[in-house]
Amino acid sequence: MALLKNDEIKDGLSSLTGWNHEGKQITKQFELKDFKTALSFVNKIGEKAEEIDHHPDIFIHSWNKVKITISTHSEGGLTKKDFQLAEKIQKLI
Repeated sequence: MALLKNDEIKDGLSSLTGWNHEGKQITKQFELKDFKTALSFVNKIGEKAEEIDHHPDIFIHSWNKVKITISTHSEGGLTKKDFQLAEKIQKLI
């Protein structure tokens, strides 16, 4: 899988809401209603990640916030698969 160039990353971000390019990854923080909703959201993300066999880093903090970080670790940066997963995650909210 080929690493994306900067213009391809910008194009990918243009179709997403609230995602940021940070180094070799894309990130987004979600603020949910409460801890239970945050946990449910994380489980839904896990299901989508398993479907496409691509797994994000997930950080739950401040009882209702979930930060998602996505990159293709095996490639050392961002690939199309990262944006596919971000799109699936975005549709969960």
